Amino acid sequence: MIKLAIDLGTSVTKIYRIGSGIVLAEATCLTLSKETGEIRAYGNDAKRLLGKTAEDTRFVFPVEEGEIADEPLAAALLSYFLKKVEAGRGLFRSVEAVFCLPCGASEEIREQYYRVARDAKISRVNFVETPYLVALGQDVPLSDSNPVFALDIGAGKTSAAVFSLDGIIAGFTINVGGNMMDTRIIDAVAEKYDLKIGPQTAEKLKNTVGNLLAADSQSVIANGRDIDTGRPRAVSVYSGDLADSLRYFMDKIVEYAEILLAKLPAEVSAAICKSGIYLSGGVTAVAGFSEYMTEKLQMEPHLAGDPQTAIVLGGGRVVGSPALMKKLCMD
Repeated sequence: MIKLAIDLGTSVTKIYRIGSGIVLAEATCLTLSKETGEIRAYGNDAKRLLGKTAEDTRFVFPVEEGEIADEPLAAALLSYFLKKVEAGRGLFRSVEAVFCLPCGASEEIREQYYRVARDAKISRVNFVETPYLVALGQDVPLSDSNPVFALDIGAGKTSAAVFSLDGIIAGFTINVGGNMMDTRIIDAVAEKYDLKIGPQTAEKLKNTVGNLLAADSQSVIANGRDIDTGRPRAVSVYSGDLADSLRYFMDKIVEYAEILLAKLPAEVSAAICKSGIYLSGGVTAVAGFSEYMTEKLQMEPHLAGDPQTAIVLGGGRVVGSPALMKKLCMD
């Protein structure tokens, strides 16, 4: 039996295969013909076309904010990825997969993922909540008695929980993530420079000159369309131009984290105050992130070595361990 961990993310899908490690990381995106509905491109091939195609092409992101927005297209994309992982050896015949889901995912959301997995010919489907996988992806030892605080900032959702192997003590999932930051950056650049930029440029700005701390003089050239004339134009965007856009959403995440912490029993609070918070997600790579979280939550942050793969690595540990499967898989 082939055993996989699958992080079907809003922005990127990652697949871990037992015996091989991470075998795929591609955009959760397709392009279709508006006229016929035929799929033209999948994954990274589709994302590369964003903003560069004729009007007949429609872009679809079948996962939105951690939920399946289009089940048939999500299944088609997942089937394509699974075939790609097989590298020409034919269709999967017996596959067990662990899917990463947001903390507290409803039965309706689980049913969506289950149907997509079945349509993609996955024979055995299991679900594990994201915070567990953040910790396992960083090799944090889990036990019934030592609580862990983990938080993941994805493209469409932020999911966090305090938990042990005995279960989740308190947790939350909110529709705040990296994509919202990108959208706000687009608005900020338009307001200050009268320049329209696309989502890929906004993401580049966030990752290159984004800074949650005091503004500095670091800058990068952004290319776009002049809002008044419609002509191509380039401007230098500085880290200070983006700070408010980043902090707006980070402060929302911190607000929910503080509410979560206030619900904890005293002994649990004492334990996680000592152990700190384990973090994953692409936003954790933004300059000043660790210092900002330390200042706001007054606890030590532990960042994953590769923040974008920690969850699927944690899923790989679960799917390869019958004991963890029994403990952590959702009913």
